[in-house]
Amino acid sequence: MSLVWTLIAGFLYAEIAVVLLLVLPVASPYKWNRFFKSKFLAMLARQAHLYFFLIMGVLVLFLLDAIREMRKYSHHDHSSDVHLNVEMQHSMRLFRAQRNFYISGFAIFLVLVIRRLVTLISTQANLLAQSEASMKQAASASAAAKSLMAEKSTEKAKEATEDATLGEITKLKDRIHELTAELNREKKDKEALKSQAESLNKEYDRLTEEYSKLQKKITISGGAGGKGDSKDD
Repeated sequence: MSLVWTLIAGFLYAEIAVVLLLVLPVASPYKWNRFFKSKFLAMLARQAHLYFFLIMGVLVLFLLDAIREMRKYSHHDHSSDVHLNVEMQHSMRLFRAQRNFYISGFAIFLVLVIRRLVTLISTQANLLAQSEASMKQAASASAAAKSLMAEKSTEKAKEATEDATLGEITKLKDRIHELTAELNREKKDKEALKSQAESLNKEYDRLTEEYSKLQKKITISGGAGGKGDSKDD
C-alpha cells in the first residue's frame, strides 16, 4: 500500500473510532455539545465547511481514481498466451483498485455520517437545554402563581377579619346606643320619681299644715265653748 492510501486508511480507522465514540453511550449529549463548543473546536468550526469540502474533494478524487483503475483492470482478456506471472500482477492490481475503492468509499460515507451525528447530537443537546430552561420557567411561574394565590388568600383572610371586626364594632356601637338609651330612660324615670316624691312631700307638708291649722281651730273652738258654759253657771 502506498503512503497516500495508507493515510486514507488511517483516516478511515480514525473515522470508525469517532463513530463508535459518538454512537456508544460514552458521554451525554450535553457533554458532547460542550466539547463541540470548546475553544479549539470553535476555532475549527469557523472554517468547518471549508475543511469538509476539502476532505470530500480529496476523497472523491481518490474514489474516482480507484474506479478508473477498476475499470482499467476489469476488462483484461484472459488468454492462454499470457504468462501466469503477468496475470497474477494484473489480478493484484485489480484487487488493490477494489480495495482502494472500498477504502475511499467508506471514508466518504463515514465523513457524512460523522457530520450528521454531530448535528443530531448538537440539536438534541440544544433541545434538552431548552426543555430544562422551559421546565425552570414553568417551575418559577408555578411558584409565582402559588405565591400570588397565597397572597390573595391572606388578603381575603385579612378582609374577612376586617369585615368581622367591623361587624363586631357595629354591633358594639348599636349595643352602646341601646344601653345609652336605657340609661337615659332610667334617668328620666328617676327624675320623674324624684319630682313625684318632691310633689308628694310638698303635698304632705301642705296637708300637715292644714291638719295643724284644723287642730288649732278645734282647740280654739273648744276653749271658747268651755268659757261660755262657765259663765252660764
